[in-house]
Amino acid sequence: MEVTHYPKYTLYALLILGSWLLTFVLHFRSFHLYFGSGAFGFLPFSVNSTFSAHAIAAGGDPPQPSSSSSSSSSSSSSSSSSSSYSSLFFFVFVVRRADRYSRCFHMTNAGIGPELNSSDESGILPATGWYNTNQYALEVIFHNRMRLYECLTSDPSAATAVYVPFYPAMEIHSHMCGFNSSVRNGGPLDFLRWLSSQPTWAPLGGRDHFLVASKTSWVFRAVGGHELRCGNSFLEQPESRNMTVLTYETNIWVDNRWDFAVPYPSYFHPSSASEVAAWQARLRVAGPRPWLFAFAGARRANGTLVIRDRIFDACDASPARRCGLLNCRRGCGSTQKLVALFASASFCLQPPGDSFMRRSSVDAVLAGCIPVFFREASTFEKQYIWHDPDPDRRHPYYVLIDHDDVVAGKVGIEETLAKYSDDEVVAMREEVIRMIPRFVYKDPRVKFHGDMKDGFDIAMDAILERMRRIKNGEDVGWKGDDEEGSLPSNSNDDGS
Repeated sequence: MEVTHYPKYTLYALLILGSWLLTFVLHFRSFHLYFGSGAFGFLPFSVNSTFSAHAIAAGGDPPQPSSSSSSSSSSSSSSSSSSSYSSLFFFVFVVRRADRYSRCFHMTNAGIGPELNSSDESGILPATGWYNTNQYALEVIFHNRMRLYECLTSDPSAATAVYVPFYPAMEIHSHMCGFNSSVRNGGPLDFLRWLSSQPTWAPLGGRDHFLVASKTSWVFRAVGGHELRCGNSFLEQPESRNMTVLTYETNIWVDNRWDFAVPYPSYFHPSSASEVAAWQARLRVAGPRPWLFAFAGARRANGTLVIRDRIFDACDASPARRCGLLNCRRGCGSTQKLVALFASASFCLQPPGDSFMRRSSVDAVLAGCIPVFFREASTFEKQYIWHDPDPDRRHPYYVLIDHDDVVAGKVGIEETLAKYSDDEVVAMREEVIRMIPRFVYKDPRVKFHGDMKDGFDIAMDAILERMRRIKNGEDVGWKGDDEEGSLPSNSNDDGS
């Protein structure tokens, strides 16, 4: 009789999973994942009561990075002075159901995803530092960066800010559309009630609290309308309005803003400043780019996004070697293919989808490709007000073509871009390449070698400064344009 031998780690995993499921069945009506000092546990929760968990302060020395990075002689500081602190609390993250989005596969390596194969046939990617990162993974990436943050305290009264690692985007993902409002809003509302009852909330009413919600702002502003609409009202709740929330896209037309846009995570997660410098140098010496402009995306059914149709038409009508097109109707394929396309084009088109911002615009920056926007609300200077400013910038780095003029046929995309001289293109590309450090997120698992601020560091600088101003009694309302804005007609998608 043949005997099958199973790997011992498989048996261990099955044993652990079985014990978890048994505990769940016997004791809990809802399943919660609790983060505390790097450990995982279970907390009781009644669907008829508020959260019963107590916040756990993680203070003192931050967790030590892996031994592979222990020999680093210097690391990028989080920019806070030695007298500044950020209190890190591990709250409750509600998991309602398992789906393809919440699988551990997408969140491996502390959120940056599986490492891309170093044997890159295209030859475009370096051997290390590149990962198949899910565009919605910033909640997990940011959380893991906070675990290594250098200015943590176990004393909430000494904290400048309180980080709340609740994952609003992951919570809503499996029931974002087609469910009634009680399903879409139930978990976040319970959480906010629990959070506002905690001792750390009382001193400032939560105004020193911040969290990350890795979808666009519109997903969390669904108030009224059809019962089965998409999204929830998380950002419209009084408790959320008191906090500072980082999203992928914000409402730029409001005067007093409490959510701020930060860049999507792309595929490059360096562990050293030299790794970034090497990639920048590679883009600078790559030689002439064969495509004048490129686009990665898909048409929409029934012409619901006419700007996309105009872009496809422009590519079809363009002479050979002028337009590079990656049709993503059934997915964009490999990361290598996308990066190779953008690294071979001078301009990368970034039309709006269901929302103004696309991860593709960040992918373009990492490839040294000049972004071309069609709405002012899609530009970095309007959305990424913390990451775009550069006092040393000498040249523009993007092109803005009027959306309505393109749709009406008054302006041609290729004709507009062809007007830029070679010298202008080189200067704009250099500005884009110089921006790369501000638009990447370092590898959250290790201590970073060298001195470089990434997207996380810049966001933390801005958050701590905002919290200091709040505690000083200053008005932190951000004055935007005086023009009125409205929600996109469909707000159920990010970065497509």
